[in-house]
Amino acid sequence: MKKVLALSVIVITILSGCGQSGNGELVGVSRGGSFYEPDPFGMLFIPQGSFTMGPNDMDVANTMSSQSKVVSIRSFWMDETEITNTEYRQFVYWVRDSIARRLLGEQFEEFLIAEDYLGNEIDPPFLNWDEDVEWDNEEYAEILDEMYLPENERFYRRKEIDSRKLIYEYEWVDLLQAANKSNRYNFETKSYEGVVYDQFGKEREIKDRSAFIMKDAVNVYPDTLCWIADFTYSFNEPWTEKYFWHPGFDEYPVVGVNWKQATAFCIWRTQLLNNYLMHKGEPPVMNYRLPTEAEWEYAARGGLEHAIYPWGGMYTRNDKGCFLANFKPLRGRYGDDGGMQAISVGSYSPNDYGLFDMSGNVAEWTSSAFDESSYTFTHDFNPTYKYNALPDDPHVMKRKVIRGGSWKDIGFFLQNGTRTYEYQDSTKSYIGFRCVRDYIGE
Repeated sequence: MKKVLALSVIVITILSGCGQSGNGELVGVSRGGSFYEPDPFGMLFIPQGSFTMGPNDMDVANTMSSQSKVVSIRSFWMDETEITNTEYRQFVYWVRDSIARRLLGEQFEEFLIAEDYLGNEIDPPFLNWDEDVEWDNEEYAEILDEMYLPENERFYRRKEIDSRKLIYEYEWVDLLQAANKSNRYNFETKSYEGVVYDQFGKEREIKDRSAFIMKDAVNVYPDTLCWIADFTYSFNEPWTEKYFWHPGFDEYPVVGVNWKQATAFCIWRTQLLNNYLMHKGEPPVMNYRLPTEAEWEYAARGGLEHAIYPWGGMYTRNDKGCFLANFKPLRGRYGDDGGMQAISVGSYSPNDYGLFDMSGNVAEWTSSAFDESSYTFTHDFNPTYKYNALPDDPHVMKRKVIRGGSWKDIGFFLQNGTRTYEYQDSTKSYIGFRCVRDYIGE
């Protein structure tokens, strides 16, 4: 208690000193030097700008069913390629190891951090990532055994992790509901007013800020069976058995991930970096997230205002007759473009922003909900339409925009202005994703 009291006195003294500095002039509060944001690993800078979103006048068929709209987009960072199997596997392994540490921490205290540096209790405790998990340790084996498939479910008696238990628990702040003026803090009554609805549609009284913190859990392992489920009378068993975990597919885009899993990945990626930065005493960065529909199209165009495809031309071949993306050319001659199904990321030339596979290979989730008329009612500055679908909502409310087309799509879906959708809880062998991060500044 004395330590806490002494610390409080120090903090008050420091704050008082800051308020009286500058010889009575308004000089601001320095945080010890200017902030510099280095290029995020594996990401490219997309400068701010304006563009015509949607089909252009040359795309007659599409303009009859879709709209065009001039919008402006702030600067942001974007992944150079889609998230690969090896990158997503880091997420899966992190979840696996976090569950193992939580189980081991019930008997071995070194796997948990139960006190802060002042000796105060941390409840619930943090996981200690400095302590290695020795999976072949006899003392740990019995505790970790529950993470594996039961013996009657093992194939050829192979001891493998039960992927059904790889659950990631995460949380986020619902800023849309927090921004509602009826939900604001009333300084006269010194209380909150209004109600919020959690992610399950249950009404929640606003007692404090915690009412806006949403918590959820999701199984993070990709749906490897989607390769078979997506195609009737098609032999795709080898891809089901090997695509996600085999090292030969490390640099292939991850698929079989639904919208909710992709969103959870972004939250995990944010916490992974920001926890590291704060541990070093550095300020956190903006959140990783899925791009909005408008951001995705703006980045795909690569600064070419009315280009039909990301490479700028009107055709899917170059001047030598070679295809410029991995898609379904001609009448199903999949191999004519160099790939039969999904292929390694970055196999084709990038657009003028340096982004690979903005058309073809796999389509990509965006954060935007799909509505046929959203171009009409969304703002012209950073436009997007968001809707957090509830479990009991009709399927039409669970549609999320996907962009870019895939290895199994015809050329129309590769066009910059083409938009389509998929249901947020669905997993497909032709849909992946990439992340963006807001740039601090202009």
